[in-house]
Amino acid sequence: MNDTTPRAVQFGIFSVSDITEDPTTGQTPSEAEKIRNAVTIAKHAEEVGLDVFALGEHHNPPFWSSSPTTTLAYIAAQTERLILSTATTLITTNDPVKIAEDYAMLQHLSGGRVDLTLGRGNTGPVYPWFGQDIRQGLPLAIENYALLHKLWREDVVDWEGKFRTPLQGFTSTPRPLDGVAPFVWHGSIRTPEIAEQAAYYGDGFFANNIFWPKEHYQRLITLYRQRFAHYGHGTPEQAIVGLGGQVFMAAKSQDAVARFRPYFDNAPVYGHGPALEDFADMTPLTVGSPQQVIDRYAAMRDTFGDYQRQLFLIDHAGLPLKTVLEQLDILGGEVVPVLRRELAKDRPAEVPDGPTHAARVRAVYGEGPTREARPRANRGDNLSGPSPYQDQPAAPVLAGSAFGAAATRKGA
Repeated sequence: MNDTTPRAVQFGIFSVSDITEDPTTGQTPSEAEKIRNAVTIAKHAEEVGLDVFALGEHHNPPFWSSSPTTTLAYIAAQTERLILSTATTLITTNDPVKIAEDYAMLQHLSGGRVDLTLGRGNTGPVYPWFGQDIRQGLPLAIENYALLHKLWREDVVDWEGKFRTPLQGFTSTPRPLDGVAPFVWHGSIRTPEIAEQAAYYGDGFFANNIFWPKEHYQRLITLYRQRFAHYGHGTPEQAIVGLGGQVFMAAKSQDAVARFRPYFDNAPVYGHGPALEDFADMTPLTVGSPQQVIDRYAAMRDTFGDYQRQLFLIDHAGLPLKTVLEQLDILGGEVVPVLRRELAKDRPAEVPDGPTHAARVRAVYGEGPTREARPRANRGDNLSGPSPYQDQPAAPVLAGSAFGAAATRKGA
């Protein structure tokens, strides 16, 4: 395993994988070019000292990333330390059995350098493309994750739910690396039920922190922290929080604004809407000098408390590869080293570091040997050795809780 360096806060970037015309040249890159660029960007993120590269999942133009695990596995083969994550894995339209298989495989191939952010997705047509109904988005998210959670922690699963065929004596393969499931973040822009879901399982909660004022996300994160403690996973301060963010930098703030404005004005999501200055005032978007970015993001702790992961969006809206790599140089060389020091100041000892596979393995096994899955000779669907989870108490279930109902369906 290569992710052994503890980081109080993990810093990185996330990509939504849009293919957008560069408004300054009129050129639109090809899918092949954007895919190659993503690999280059991820490798450079590691080179400049960042911790995480996260990739979104989309199934419609103008986005190219329909198979994040394929791309992340390719990046894993060309990096050594970088944690590979998603910035969103669609828990509603993907089969949880396939998610269990794909991300366990990526765990093995990357040496444990993988986690994932689950979300419902906000593109309505995707649901019927995959045989689902968007009106069932929340029930799908609840039930599918209950099954995914079970598949990673039980060697042989009997399960019955509402949205897929039952499972009898099913073993998801490969089993999670070292018998420890990938860490899961639950991502949300506006849905308190997802914050509740993250808290129920003791998982992480990732707030997009791009499109709304910080107070909007503060409410979701406060709810998550309170419910995390309610379910017995620790104090509110020990909950695992991740934040998004968006920056564009230059040595002089006026140069940053002038360079970024045409990209902002034509961006697929917020282009042709509020003025750049208004949007930056209302949201965490920071366009300016490195020091302005440091000041604004060091202050995030005042709003959200001590947290574990900070990701930045820097490669969207048609920005050319050269510019993105320049932004990475500034981020890794001038901004992140200072933010690491600022966010470490007076950080309580009981607040967890950013999650890694190595740390999670130590939490289960201490310094002892890890579990390696091997099929039994007399039963191909079972595995030898005890599960590290089998003696752990189940998460508490509130009466009437949708999460409890999903987790305790027949056979669960």
